[in-house]
Amino acid sequence: MITRIHIHGYRIYKDFNLLPNPKMNILVGGNDAGKSTLMEAVSLALNGRIGGRSVLEELNPHWFNTELVKDFLAERADGKKPALPEILIELYLRDDDELQVLCGAVNTAVPTNACPGVFLRIYPNEEYQDMLDDWLKTPNALLPVEYYTCEWRSFADRELTKRPRVLSVATIDSRTVKSSAGVDYHLRQILSDHLESTEKAEISLGFRTVKASMTDGALATVNTRFSTLGASLLAEPMALAMDQTSRTSWENVITPHVDNVPFSMAGQGQQAAIKISLAMKRHSAKVKIVMIEEPENHLSHTSLTTLLDRVEKLASDDQQLFVSTHSTYVLNRLGLNALHLLNRNHASKITALDPGTVRYFQRLPGYDTLRLVLAKKVVLVEGPSDEIIFERVFHDVHGLTPMAASVDVISMRGLALARCLELCAAVDKPVAVMRDNDGIEPADLRVPVEKWLDSKKRELFIGEVSDGRTLEPQLITANGEGHLRDVLGITPKADLVTWMTREKTEGALLIAESPKGLTAPSYMKEAAEFIQNA
Repeated sequence: MITRIHIHGYRIYKDFNLLPNPKMNILVGGNDAGKSTLMEAVSLALNGRIGGRSVLEELNPHWFNTELVKDFLAERADGKKPALPEILIELYLRDDDELQVLCGAVNTAVPTNACPGVFLRIYPNEEYQDMLDDWLKTPNALLPVEYYTCEWRSFADRELTKRPRVLSVATIDSRTVKSSAGVDYHLRQILSDHLESTEKAEISLGFRTVKASMTDGALATVNTRFSTLGASLLAEPMALAMDQTSRTSWENVITPHVDNVPFSMAGQGQQAAIKISLAMKRHSAKVKIVMIEEPENHLSHTSLTTLLDRVEKLASDDQQLFVSTHSTYVLNRLGLNALHLLNRNHASKITALDPGTVRYFQRLPGYDTLRLVLAKKVVLVEGPSDEIIFERVFHDVHGLTPMAASVDVISMRGLALARCLELCAAVDKPVAVMRDNDGIEPADLRVPVEKWLDSKKRELFIGEVSDGRTLEPQLITANGEGHLRDVLGITPKADLVTWMTREKTEGALLIAESPKGLTAPSYMKEAAEFIQNA
């Protein structure tokens, strides 16, 4: 449905573009990467409202990108006259027949792109030009949003007053319940989409009748007494009656129940699951775009598994999904090929990941793929003992821990090296991989993964066969048996290689914590130097 998202000047996004997948989109990123802001911007452009309220009611100076505001103030200080900062959110849509009413070329695409779409623009209101000129004499970072206005239009340059029916959207935020009644604006939208017009009219008429019956029933006695008070100016009778205005429409007072319990009192995990199910029901073709924020919140592992099963089962070609998550399990289950890695004003998209690799990680939902994806730099090792020893080597070489240098040391835990390297290449991740030679020449071990290696960003480091098959004999060769026995406290009677192989983690901890010097195996030292400079 949405083929391109362009955001200019809104919150974290100075000038941002995203090309979504037609079906599933998984948004991941560190804290403040812009996942929630992206969904909020899409909802703004689709609904012309935020949380059920108009844009101008909610508009505040903090909506504007701080970098753009800073640049504006700097130019004003230099005596220039730059235009006041604006916000623009554009949604480019697929060229479907039902969307032709929105088709036009009123957008910022270069070259010109005539297609269906909508945009929301927030800009200075010319009617307040005198006030704006007065503010510009002493401008500051808090823009005068009172003098701004908003337009919501289609690419055909037609004003939108309500969301086009063909652009229905459901937003499910499992992080919090947004209203004291426990039924937020988005849920009311979803429920409304499941009711036919005739059903809505019948409910409205019935509710109006109930309110009228209150006037003739419980309020009748009170009104009889009020009529004798003579409180009005000209002695007209005063009475109480149920409010029949839209403020008390049935949508605002009728609330769903779950197993005879009000929706607001159900667990938040249950609430999220209900919202997702209602939004994604196959017969609910009215909902074209579904946005789910952090579905893992408030759910046990079993409940999350059930919920993801439901998402996968209900997903159809008629709906486009956007799912933000901090969960590796969610990422692995829904598919790495749908990943968008957000980093403030930039988005990386996996486009060349082999379907077999996607299935591989889906079968291993417990592996911490998200940690690998989000790390700035990665060192992949075969197991915990390699991880512990490498951190000591890195500190000896650079004088600080890997984490302090933004290097994440991650154990592959038996995963296929080629799959890990393919994923790192897909997200353009700097990575150093260390592995045992297992008695095979390093040159031969490089061949199966050669296409994923890059001498500047991704490299494989393997100890020489002559120095030993695994980490333990490599350490003995580099340091000498006597020195390692001293470090580990191993008597001459015990076989050093056998002890170190049997007590891998314990031996690695003793070596890492020892005040005695350690001579690193050459391949480990080379890996430490490579990743620091990558």
